[in-house]
Formats: sequence, structure tokens, C-alpha cells
Amino acid sequence: MGVTPKIAPSMLSSDFANLASEAKRMLDFGADWLHMDIMDGHFVPNLTIGAPVIESLRKHTKAFLDCHLMVTNPIDYVEPLGKAGASGFTFHVEVSKENWQELIQKIKSKAMRPGVALKPGTLIEEVYPLVDSENPVEMVLVMTVEPGFGGQKFMPQMMDKVRVLRKKYPSLDIENVPIQISDIARKMKCQSNIHGHSCLLKKWWV
Repeated sequence: MGVTPKIAPSMLSSDFANLASEAKRMLDFGADWLHMDIMDGHFVPNLTIGAPVIESLRKHTKAFLDCHLMVTNPIDYVEPLGKAGASGFTFHVEVSKENWQELIQKIKSKAMRPGVALKPGTLIEEVYPLVDSENPVEMVLVMTVEPGFGGQKFMPQMMDKVRVLRKKYPSLDIENVPIQISDIARKMKCQSNIHGHSCLLKKWWV
């Protein structure tokens, strides 16, 4: 079974005073998902949004809300994000080595799609057990910058991880962030199929 390319702009670059209209603008421009960066100020130094913002945005959109949890204790976020209306819940492998099986089960029990993310310095092999499990994650997010802040320079060497994943798992959803407009074609050849960006989409993308 093949995979479908998707564009998932990061709403971290939004005008948060107008988040609903920003979300509509992205979808009107052709976005497939909305990428929601959730940071706790502990796993990463930055502090962003949480379940209350997801709940508020859900009232204004039916879009797939792709939540990336850059937090130390992701299991604490499962129930509130499930109630808030999150669609996807991607946690970091670095903080879930002891409880990822329980975490995946809880995410699915709240009708969210589980994914796992890894930082640039983390070996790709660390996510294999989560993909090969009888109750697996459904997406791998390969970080091409250090988590925590938008606007960083893309690390092209991280695309080797994407190539390895695609060869090993032909039908797996693989997400990479961020991308540069000039690099879209090159990165598509690396066979990640979900692309995020730290800047909001412009109309001329469509």
C-alpha cells in the first residue's frame, strides 16, 4: 500500500490572536493537516500551547490536528488532548522508552492517531520497536532541526533517516520538519510523505 503526500503547516507561526482564521487560511491554501507544536518548557526550553488551545481551535475547524508533543511526560497529556479534539498525538521516543506500549494504547483509546518523533541526535533504530509492535505507532516524525524553536536551519543529513525508514517500512507515514520551499522537490525524492514548515503557507504554494 502506498502513502499519500501531505502538507502540514506549523501553527506555531500563526497570529495566535486570530488562530481560527489562520487555520482556515492554511486550509484554503491547500494544507492537508494543521501541525500543532506543544512544548512544556522542560523537555524543550520554549513554552507554547496545550489542550485549552486545541479545544478552542476544534470549535472552528474539522481539520486533522497533528499534535507534536515536545514534553517530558506525554502520558499526562493523552486524556486532556483527547477530550480537546486532537487528531494525532506524536510523542518523543527519548522520553518514552519505559512506557511507550502503554502510551500508544492510551492514545488509541482516546481515538487519536499515535506517532513517535526523534531528535536529530537520536538513532533511527530507536523507533523500530514502536513500528514493529503488535500495537504500533502509525507515523514517525523525523526532526530535521532541534526541537523547541521555529526558524532553525534545516539539517539535510537527517534525510538519510527518512530514506532508511522508507526502505524498511514502505507504507509508513513519515513526517519531516521543517522544509524550505526551494527544497520541496529534493525532499520528496527522499520519500517522506508528510511535510511541515515553520512558516505559514503562502498562496503561491498551491
